[in-house]
Amino acid sequence: MSKYLTPLFAIAALLLVGLYGYRAFVLDKPGLPFTETAEAMTEGRLPTEPDDWKGKIDYLGLDRQISEIAARPEMAGLAVAIIEDGEIRFLNSYGVTDKRSGEPVTPKTVFRWASLSKSVAGSLASKLSAEGQIDLDARLNRWPTSLILPEDGLSQITVAQLLSHQTGLTKNAYDRKLEAGERPDLLRKQLENAPLQCEPGSCHSYQNIAFDAVSEILGQVAGTLYEDAARKQLFEPLEMESAKFGMIGLTGADSWARPHRGEEVRTLVESYWLLPAAAGVSSNIEDLARWLQAQMRRDGNALSSEMLSTSHTPLVDTGRVYGGDLARALTDPSYGLGWRNFSYRDRRLVGHSGAVDGYRATIIFDPAARTGVVAMWNSGWGLPFRIPFAALDSFYGLPPTDEPLIDWLDLSDRPLPESSPQTGP
Repeated sequence: MSKYLTPLFAIAALLLVGLYGYRAFVLDKPGLPFTETAEAMTEGRLPTEPDDWKGKIDYLGLDRQISEIAARPEMAGLAVAIIEDGEIRFLNSYGVTDKRSGEPVTPKTVFRWASLSKSVAGSLASKLSAEGQIDLDARLNRWPTSLILPEDGLSQITVAQLLSHQTGLTKNAYDRKLEAGERPDLLRKQLENAPLQCEPGSCHSYQNIAFDAVSEILGQVAGTLYEDAARKQLFEPLEMESAKFGMIGLTGADSWARPHRGEEVRTLVESYWLLPAAAGVSSNIEDLARWLQAQMRRDGNALSSEMLSTSHTPLVDTGRVYGGDLARALTDPSYGLGWRNFSYRDRRLVGHSGAVDGYRATIIFDPAARTGVVAMWNSGWGLPFRIPFAALDSFYGLPPTDEPLIDWLDLSDRPLPESSPQTGP
């Protein structure tokens, strides 16, 4: 019987030698404890834990305040990321994707960008321009599109003016018709008879339906659908795997945030997803953070310094952004190619906000400091729009002017709502 056991013992010995050899030379490595090596293997993880939050910003204090906001009945779920000095230093998720199920929001939960999508159109246009594929000063009548503007506006307005909302149309022209179910290509033709707010090219008037004509132009220039061009030229190089267009880009995710109004879960409506350049993108917070990083890199593989300057540079003055204290704090508002600009505490900020029924999103950053914030939430409450300014105040330290430092996230004077908001049309 020993003649059978001997080979078995030999095989067992070889396996043990192999196991300990692997541990010594692959995992432990000579001179390094196993635990240190395991930590080194996870260095590339995103900063989702308090021990990871390192930098000038008071991340622990900010997290406490954000947690209080997320716990309010006006909220459902929320995801926030902060880039400091070009690096993702903070990423956290709060609340639920759906108040009925109680499913928690995670860093992988997909939200809608809404009008943050306009920054993709501006960035793609600046990229195609830098590559010599499009002249942003060319008139719109150079390309066949579904857009018709009053007073022969297509022969007056340039691509850059379309991307900076200088069509002259009244603000948000025909958005209500889109929400009622009318097709955007037919609505763009009807704009020929829409009232003007000013002479084409002479003022800023925010648009969705007219703005999205740029998706037709950029698609023709790139020789493919606009969505495919954005994905191949921007999302893929930036490894933004969750960033997608259309309703399926949201609902096809393993975890996606349902829209809320108070306690009510709203019904998804496809309307604004039919405007890919104006409002068609969804992603998780990790990929929105990568998008913000790309807007501050000086040597990015998707967007060069020249491209960033082209898309961010102001082209037209605008009215005030937001309301109340934020409107007073943000001076010199202007608009570039799908990007807003304003001054805050003597610093130039770039960003955009987004809002559709049951969703809000924001991206605000200081390009000189390469520091900024992205946030997405699945409710209509506007208070989280203040989060970027709380983070920036912490990064800047004491205010550089004599104006008092506002506690943007203070909830002490905000009573809880007596009841859930009434359902609207």
